[in-house]
Amino acid sequence: MGSFVDGFSWSVALTLLLGGYALAVAVFLVLENRSPQSTFAWVFLLLIFPGGGLVIYVMFGRGRHAFSRKETLATIYESGPLAERAAKVIANQPAMLRALADSKGDYARLAAMLWETAKSPLTLHNRIEILQNASAKYPRLVGDIRTASSSIHLLYYEWASDAFTERVAEDLVAKAAQGVDVRILYDPVGSASMLRRSYVKALRRNGVRMHPFSKPYLLHMLSYRSHRKIAVIDGRIGYSGGLNMTEKHLTGPKGFAGWRDTHARVSGEAVPMLQTVFATMWLNTVGENLFDERHFPKSEADAEPRLPLQVVSAGPDSRWESIRQSYLTMIALARRHIYLQTPFLILDTSVAEALKTTALAGIDVRLMIAPAGAELSPAYRAGLTFAADMARAGVKVFLYRGAYFHAKTVCVDSTVCTIGSANMDIRSFSINYETNLVIYDAAVTCELETAFADDLTHCVSFTEEDYRRRPLGARIVDSTARLCSPLL
Repeated sequence: MGSFVDGFSWSVALTLLLGGYALAVAVFLVLENRSPQSTFAWVFLLLIFPGGGLVIYVMFGRGRHAFSRKETLATIYESGPLAERAAKVIANQPAMLRALADSKGDYARLAAMLWETAKSPLTLHNRIEILQNASAKYPRLVGDIRTASSSIHLLYYEWASDAFTERVAEDLVAKAAQGVDVRILYDPVGSASMLRRSYVKALRRNGVRMHPFSKPYLLHMLSYRSHRKIAVIDGRIGYSGGLNMTEKHLTGPKGFAGWRDTHARVSGEAVPMLQTVFATMWLNTVGENLFDERHFPKSEADAEPRLPLQVVSAGPDSRWESIRQSYLTMIALARRHIYLQTPFLILDTSVAEALKTTALAGIDVRLMIAPAGAELSPAYRAGLTFAADMARAGVKVFLYRGAYFHAKTVCVDSTVCTIGSANMDIRSFSINYETNLVIYDAAVTCELETAFADDLTHCVSFTEEDYRRRPLGARIVDSTARLCSPLL
């Protein structure tokens, strides 16, 4: 009798314990007010894998603002030696937005939204050079590094130690010896498998200040990745786009014939905005304040042609998901066509419905994605299910073949376009630190659209029927990956 009572007591206690755990998990996640898909995904994981699930949640699952760093432009806007210039920029925004509306019509609503949500100033006088692939970007960047006279600021998700970056390191050390300030931030997760500690130590010994964006041992910060790819030379030349610092961008990863990507080189009024992104992350990481005239030199911006451009940044500490909202707005503004390029396709409900609705309304929606990568990421498998959904609604989906596809661009009606680091996925929308350039110029947009047309020659179309012909086992794996897509 005693053994029965003891067994019964233990079973009741275990049941109550598991029930209490399940209730606590459900209440906690519901109160975070995530999307229903994300909430159910995390509840499912935490219930079937209690101990390990909690560890994964702490490392990768905390919502916006949980452990994120304060990233604000208040430093440059409200105090310090640049306050007067910043105040002038802010005061001029209403008139500049009205002028853009006069020339671009409804498309200027995108600029107004980005100023309201991200406080991304509209800059008018810029010069931009589209750099397709590393073979175009790397020589241009190295040339600017070699002529730098004041500062070199580099911010990258992936920084490898390989033959290419060894040559870059020699140039950086040479500039540091000449008295040029060389600062580098890299993401410890993105660079973990490719960056040797000896490489970083050698640069530091020779005057180059190279630091990880966050400490690898801060496990709760691992999910908040600095996915940006930015360079600023002397505060006068800027780079932003999809290319990191690694030789594989020149040769292609294993199993691919090359690497297809898009970057941009900018001069003019937009460069201080890119410098602000770097300076804010450097302040958060190292504690050094770079907001001074030396790093934000005054320039004759009017000497640059009129080319309206916004630098749009977002991260887990942003009040609004501004890059996601920029994609939604661009989709809504399309009247004739919209061309999108992204390696990953993990869509939340709002973006997915916007794309499908636009295609069903008769707009020419074309979507180019990477069907696979060098790594075995479930994101590619989940992406195929989203691609099938898009194709069912009339979106023209294309799979890039041969080289690995990594470009992140959007073109609308040959009028407005964007180039940046952000993928069309939930991680880029909500968790990563990302930066995009939004360009309100017909010539630049047409140049990107021409590149899109050239890329189509390397693509195969993808339809709902194509997806249905995949083996049942493959589709089960795809759908399982999709179940976890809010966690990816």
